Amino acid sequence: MSVACCVPVVECVYCLGCVRWVWKKFLYTAGRESENWGLAIASEFEPVPRFCRYIMAVYVDDIRNPISTPPGGYGIDPDWVIVKKSHEDTQGKVSPYLIYVDHQNTDIVVAIRGLNMAKDSDFLVLLDDKLGQAEFDGGYVHNGLLKAAEWVWEAESQLLRELVERYPDYTLTFAGHSLGAGVVTLLTMLTVKNREKLGLLDRKRIRCFAIAPTRCVSLNLAVRYADIINSVVLQDDFLPRTTVALEHAFKSLICFPCLMCIMCLKDTFTMEEKMLKDPRRLYAPGRLYHIIVRKPFRYMKFHCHKQIRKIKW
Repeated sequence: MSVACCVPVVECVYCLGCVRWVWKKFLYTAGRESENWGLAIASEFEPVPRFCRYIMAVYVDDIRNPISTPPGGYGIDPDWVIVKKSHEDTQGKVSPYLIYVDHQNTDIVVAIRGLNMAKDSDFLVLLDDKLGQAEFDGGYVHNGLLKAAEWVWEAESQLLRELVERYPDYTLTFAGHSLGAGVVTLLTMLTVKNREKLGLLDRKRIRCFAIAPTRCVSLNLAVRYADIINSVVLQDDFLPRTTVALEHAFKSLICFPCLMCIMCLKDTFTMEEKMLKDPRRLYAPGRLYHIIVRKPFRYMKFHCHKQIRKIKW
C-alpha cells in the first residue's frame, strides 16, 4: 500500500521535471552559444550581403528581365555572367549555379542556390550520406555534397583556370546558400587540393562564403580550412545545427517533431567531449559568423539588437 501511494508522487515529480526541461528549452536562444565569441568587425563581414544577392540571382530564370527584384536589385551586370546553369543543364547532379566576373569588386564568383523543395534531385543529394561514408583529405565529408562539388569541378575547372589567368588580381570566391552552401564548401576544398589545375593559384586568392550551411565536414577539416571558408548562421537556424541524419529526417516527415524531440534529448544527455571524439561527426565548415537579431519574446524590429559574432579555430 505504501509503495502504491508513492507512484502518484513519482509521476508528479517526473512530469514537473519534463515541464521544467521544456520551459528551459523554450527560453533558450542561440545567442548563448556564441556569447563568449568575439564580435566581427564591419570590414570582414562587408561582402556577405553582396554575395547573398548573387546567390538570389541564381533563382531568376532570366537575369536581364527578372519578374521581381530585391530592394537595390541583384547587383549583377548581366553582360558579365559567364555561365548560368539550370537543373536541366546539370541533370539534377547539383543545384543551379552561375559564374560571374565582378569587375567592380575584382572577384570571380561561383554562386550556387539552395534547396528547391520541388526537385527530387536536390533531396537525393542531401540524402546521399551515411556516417563516415565519404573520406576527404584526412577527414570526413558529406557524400552527396562531395559528388555534387565534383560534378561542378569537372564541368567548370577549365573555365575557372582561364578566368583566373585572364584576371590575375581577382579573387576566386565561392558562395552558396543551404544545399548550395555545402556544395561550395566542398568545391572550395577541391579547388585548394587541385590548385595546380588552375595554374598554381595562390591559396590566398581563394575564399568561400557558406550561408546557412548544412553540416558537411568533420571537425579537423573545419579547422584546417577556416582561413578561407566562412559560414554564416542566423540566430536559431535549424540546418547548421541538426545532428539528425538527413535521410532519417526526410523519411520521417510524418513524425518529424517526434524524431527531433528524441535527438534533442539524446544530444542533451551526451557529453560534449564524447561528441568531439567521434572523427566522423560532421560540423558547419570553417570560420563561423553568428548573427544575433533578437532576445527571447522580442519579435518586433525596434526591440531587436543585432550582433555578428565570430569564432576562429
